[in-house]
Amino acid sequence: MNPKRWPTELRLAKDRRLLTITFDDGARFDLPAEYLRVTSPSAEVQGHSPSERKTVPGKKNVEILAVEPVGNYAVKLRFDDLHDTGIYGWDYLYELGRDQAERWQNYLADLDAKGLSRDPTRRN
Repeated sequence: MNPKRWPTELRLAKDRRLLTITFDDGARFDLPAEYLRVTSPSAEVQGHSPSERKTVPGKKNVEILAVEPVGNYAVKLRFDDLHDTGIYGWDYLYELGRDQAERWQNYLADLDAKGLSRDPTRRN
């Protein structure tokens, strides 16, 4: 795997809710944990085809517990909701940053259309 973009810095905020990534072309993106969780490249979220893609609700307060390297081409993010199966390649992280506004609006529209919420489900 030969990514087109190469990260020069990857930093998890102290509150574990923001991952900042800087690339060799000077691009810098602040990616919220919630955004990364709901756009996870895992089969659990993306499915095995576009028609299987899931809209993941209730992740407003999710945190990133760990950022683990995968070879020299990606990272695996472990979230506090126990999701840890997504492998975030450098090119995918770049796309998430570059297209963040549009992807986020699409996510919010999907939630609304399906009657779902960003807020976590309350347990009694």
